[in-house]
Amino acid sequence: MPLFSDAMENHALSNNYGFSAVPVDNLGASEYTLALVVADVSSSVSMFRDDIEACVKRAVSACRDAPRSDNLMLRMLTFNHNLHEHHGFKPLMDCNPDDYNGSINPSGSTALFDATHNGIESVLSYGKTLVDSDYDCNAIVVVITDGDDNSSTYGATQVRDLLAKAMQDEALESIVTILVGVNVNAAYLSNYLKAFKDDAGFTQYVEIDNADEKTLAKLGNFISKSISNQSQALGTGGPSVPINF
Repeated sequence: MPLFSDAMENHALSNNYGFSAVPVDNLGASEYTLALVVADVSSSVSMFRDDIEACVKRAVSACRDAPRSDNLMLRMLTFNHNLHEHHGFKPLMDCNPDDYNGSINPSGSTALFDATHNGIESVLSYGKTLVDSDYDCNAIVVVITDGDDNSSTYGATQVRDLLAKAMQDEALESIVTILVGVNVNAAYLSNYLKAFKDDAGFTQYVEIDNADEKTLAKLGNFISKSISNQSQALGTGGPSVPINF
């Protein structure tokens, strides 16, 4: 279930589903990497829901042990035909693996584009808030899905426009975006997600043919390393180099 806290502030976005975040005045570091995990919870993920949940918990646990864990903030968003914020942006050290018990509840259809749009817009919005308050900031967005979009208002073009705006505004030092296709065992779906990666302008596409405990544990490690690398890139003027899955 979603995690609520009186310490969080609500922020509006253009798509009528906003986000929450810790107030800037409550932050202790001078620079942050905003990390966002966007997870598909449509009905088709039912057969590997526990492994997706374990993947997220593994990533959070590993990030807590990362060298720059005090400079990480995390938000988790899930989606089917609707968007559901599990929790807003908060310091990584305030995120415990057990907080994600029950976070993956499959049902409904797939609003992949809307969830991606909300996720990217949230890091741009909160990132600007941080930069305007004299924090250095970069971001990484990881979108995990097993299917094609069938419920969104937005399209890939609007996602690309958001990323282009991020580069123009220069509020964030850099942003890395990773699309992960899980249980992609059909050629049409592989082609669809690769096209979405290119059309939307994702930095990287990672594909997992069969979703099981082993492959999704590997994904958890990949996510944590990607987040850690982007955090270490803060201050260099550019993004981290994509790592191999």
